[in-house]
Amino acid sequence: MGKWRDGSGTLTVGTDSGAREVPLRIAASYRARARGLLGVDGVDGALLITPCGSVHTFRMRFAIDVAYLDRAFNVLAVRTMKPGRLGLPRLRARHVVESEAGAMERWGLRPGTRVRVSVPVTEVSPPVR
Repeated sequence: MGKWRDGSGTLTVGTDSGAREVPLRIAASYRARARGLLGVDGVDGALLITPCGSVHTFRMRFAIDVAYLDRAFNVLAVRTMKPGRLGLPRLRARHVVESEAGAMERWGLRPGTRVRVSVPVTEVSPPVR
């Protein structure tokens, strides 16, 4: 996908016939990755943190589901973490998706699943001459 930027997008879980689209917030800058879901009471959809290989839930207000993804967006592991926990680092993980606890099970997200991330294309106006 090239260089990631902070913003929004869509996380697609599953195949065409049973695909589930989830609103996604992308945290790619150092500041956005460090903040993550801290200071919020819930999340509508999911948060993609990239690059990322491990997470923690210190100072969080609610339990979360965490999916570790490899470079090709294959799910390596899915864990539910209560507040105040430190997750184990995943050596092959390049991205992490976070959501409210129980959401990933409803979406059918499990190890071995491949997900797709879509970001809106920003139109670039041609240079003025």
